[in-house]
Amino acid sequence: MKAYERLLRYVVVNTTSHEENEAQVPSGAGEFDLARLLADEMKALGLEGVRVDEHAYAYGFLPATPGREQVPALGLNAHMDTVDDCGGTDTHPRVISDYRGQAIPLGTSGRVLDPEQFPHLKDCVGKTLIVTDGTSVLGADDKAGIAVILTMIERLLKENRPHGPISVCFSPDEEIGHGARLLDLDFFGAKYGYTLDGSAPNMVEYETFNAAQARLTFTGFSVHPGSAKGKMINAQLVAMEANAMLPAEEIPARTEGREGFYHLTDMRGTTAEASLTYILRDHDAGRFEARKAKMREIADRLNEKYGPGTVRCEIRDQYRNMAEVIARAPEVLEIAMDAVRDVGLEPECPPVRGGTDGAQLSFRGLPCPNLGTGGYAFHGPYEYAVAEEMDQSVEILLNIVRRFAEEE
Repeated sequence: MKAYERLLRYVVVNTTSHEENEAQVPSGAGEFDLARLLADEMKALGLEGVRVDEHAYAYGFLPATPGREQVPALGLNAHMDTVDDCGGTDTHPRVISDYRGQAIPLGTSGRVLDPEQFPHLKDCVGKTLIVTDGTSVLGADDKAGIAVILTMIERLLKENRPHGPISVCFSPDEEIGHGARLLDLDFFGAKYGYTLDGSAPNMVEYETFNAAQARLTFTGFSVHPGSAKGKMINAQLVAMEANAMLPAEEIPARTEGREGFYHLTDMRGTTAEASLTYILRDHDAGRFEARKAKMREIADRLNEKYGPGTVRCEIRDQYRNMAEVIARAPEVLEIAMDAVRDVGLEPECPPVRGGTDGAQLSFRGLPCPNLGTGGYAFHGPYEYAVAEEMDQSVEILLNIVRRFAEEE
């Protein structure tokens, strides 16, 4: 089976993760549905020790071929959940064969996937695209990664290729910051790992943001507006004041490369109570700590102005820049870059303006760069995947497995 054919099977399973349910893992029941489907598929392929745990982590293991038992176990990970960034959770994928470079209407949504806005499409002429109907994300982030891993396993077995032990885990809730947090590393048993959660096949990513979530909660004083003078504190207005105290240029729409940002992801409220939720991102550890300090400073200043307890600031760290861990295990990076060259591509290592489960895994002791999957324009209705690039990602992963088997 081709990787894109697997992707088509997976994206119709609704695995939206829900930040409002972040206290439970998984946050969405559909993640269990996909985990069980993947467990059945892993068993059918011949993986051993397959199980889905109580948090919807789906594990499977491929023992080494004879003579390769001493090769360190290689871990492969992709996440099952998807975001809901455009109001729809039911995905209706469409396959476009022999793409001719035209703008693509996305169903009847009124949205158009246009090469002028997404220049990578100009390099896809003659290829096969998988697109949305404009009402939901596609889910290539990260079901394309799942498809690449299992297609690689199938090829490995059908073609009787020698390999060391391989550990596979598909994890829930990456999009809301949980991801690999509850992955059982002792059970997983890998020494090195890779996440499959990137875009272009030649990307080998090892430098991520440092990341945290900040929530400001505002408690107002609500009285009748006709007699409010000198009394009312409108929690919504205090929230607006708080947001205005952040640097206006340091938002995602005005930053790039290694520039960090404050990103407002949710706002709600009444006169009596309001809240603002942000994600804080920066590649530099010092600047990242300064961003967290800025949020606390805003809360302190507004409490001085309006009275103690008006603003509450809660900050939760999500992941750290994994570059410092990968620097201590350069071989895992070098093997991936050589594997990219093996398919005739030149590896690129741009800083990731986001994070992967590999960041958590790296700091938990499993060095874990991130590889491309052939999916693009994540987190929106313009998301698409390129079948031929997914095939290249499969070949790269096969090359990584081969190179690890040859190391010993």
